[in-house]
Amino acid sequence: MKKILSTIFAIVCTTVMFAQQAPTIKPAALAIKVSVLDFKKTNQTEGLTKTAASLGLQYYKGVSKHIDFVTNLDFALLKYPFYTSLKVPKATSNELYAAIDFGGNFKFLTDDHKVVPYVTAGIGVGYVGASYWTAYAPVGLGLQFKANHGSFFHITSSYRAEVNPTELTKMHFNHAISYSFPLKGKDKKAIELPPAPLAIDGDNDGVDDSIDKCPGVAGLAKYGGCPVPDTDNDGVNDENDKCPGVAGLAKYAGCPVPDTDKDGINDEQDKCPTVAGIAENNGCADLQPIFSLAADKLKFATGKSFLSTATLANLDAVVETMKAYPNTTVVIGGHTDNTGAEKINKKLSHQRAAMVSNYLVKKGIETSRISSDGYAATMPIADNATKVGRSQNRRAELKVKY
Repeated sequence: MKKILSTIFAIVCTTVMFAQQAPTIKPAALAIKVSVLDFKKTNQTEGLTKTAASLGLQYYKGVSKHIDFVTNLDFALLKYPFYTSLKVPKATSNELYAAIDFGGNFKFLTDDHKVVPYVTAGIGVGYVGASYWTAYAPVGLGLQFKANHGSFFHITSSYRAEVNPTELTKMHFNHAISYSFPLKGKDKKAIELPPAPLAIDGDNDGVDDSIDKCPGVAGLAKYGGCPVPDTDNDGVNDENDKCPGVAGLAKYAGCPVPDTDKDGINDEQDKCPTVAGIAENNGCADLQPIFSLAADKLKFATGKSFLSTATLANLDAVVETMKAYPNTTVVIGGHTDNTGAEKINKKLSHQRAAMVSNYLVKKGIETSRISSDGYAATMPIADNATKVGRSQNRRAELKVKY
């Protein structure tokens, strides 16, 4: 036993000396450990412990970037399965088992990695009941998982081999999970330095007020602490404005709404954006001249409400226009001169408007798109005192509605 203890002491001293010579990587840390002891089962060990849960502590201290010094302390209650050849009385009840070992974890990666595989090896001694000591040499594999604030999770599986088969050693496995946290030492007194000049940045834009040209408004360093300029005040800053000198809209990258045909109606509202038109026709051409030209031919004889086929044919241009522009309607007005009674003229003017309306319907224009009225002699366009003037007033007028 003295020989075993001397060997362990020599290993510990060598490890500590090496730790003092090498730069410390992992600070000293303490770990809580839960493990399972797994003993070899034989016919001679019936009724004795096969597996047992164990609680313990671990101590870690970095030796180098790839080596950690480790101490394990385990406690368990079990019926220790001694070899029958040792002539130790067979256990009849659980006894306290305590073990301590010293060794190293030889890491394949450094501690700044999330997962670090390692090989572990060492030497230890266990205490059984009140009388028996047993020596072993643990070797195994493990994984280290990085946690927060310098802590780590460890999963280790080691085989605790016999140091001397003639002693009380019983080879077994130890499968363990542990969580380590650093042991913080006493903080060194910080060296007091004179206070740095206090920087003031009132608008929190990263530009000190001493050089900020707009200290009350957050901006950019490239503009001396001022916001990105918007020269035309259209809400689109100059860095993104393709027309920085002309107010526009964000959807057009700061440029005005386009008006391709230059008719004063922007392309968004213009239904004929490439042909100049009028607002009443949603940017399309003015159709009233076509209707007015046809109406110039619609002159009636005194007291009559019919027109010749040749005269009505002038309305075909109106028909084609209304078919080309299905959103248009027409208002027809019938008129008379001032000869005759008012009552008769009123009826006559309605009949003249109906004559034109019926022709348009016959040519395929829906009645819903036509409205008409008779105005008798109330709206003259020429002097009823002359024969020529009266002939001009006996008419039908056409007004296009968009």
